[in-house]
Amino acid sequence: MKSIIATILAAIALFFTTSCKADRDQIITVNQLPAAARTFLQDYFSDQNVSFVKKDIELGKTSYEVRLEDGTEIDFNSKGEWDKVDRDTIAVPSALIPQAIAAYVSANFPSQIIVMIDKENYGHEIELGNSLELKFNKKGELIRVDD
Repeated sequence: MKSIIATILAAIALFFTTSCKADRDQIITVNQLPAAARTFLQDYFSDQNVSFVKKDIELGKTSYEVRLEDGTEIDFNSKGEWDKVDRDTIAVPSALIPQAIAAYVSANFPSQIIVMIDKENYGHEIELGNSLELKFNKKGELIRVDD
């Protein structure tokens, strides 16, 4: 019985050791990004140089992080579709902001810019230049404000 338990424990330890080694970050080149991510960078950030590109493999799921020289961070999923654009103090390209969200911000925070947009399961989260975070459902309706 002890040998069976020892064998099971060894197998579990081997599984976790192997799976932890599989989870890793790799620095890659822009050319190694999926085509959709490369197109996105060309369409919206062609005036910026890329500082680095990181490929993240976690639990068998691949994602990408791109950091631009101006500090902009862009996250992409495995297909190269953008998931998050965080510019810290610079406005996110207006074409990335759903119309209903842009209209809400314009009407309620006319002096603020959107510096971050993040796609979520429920809709979108944005951050304004004053650090106020707004969450919107998929219809673009405000559901919560965080400060």
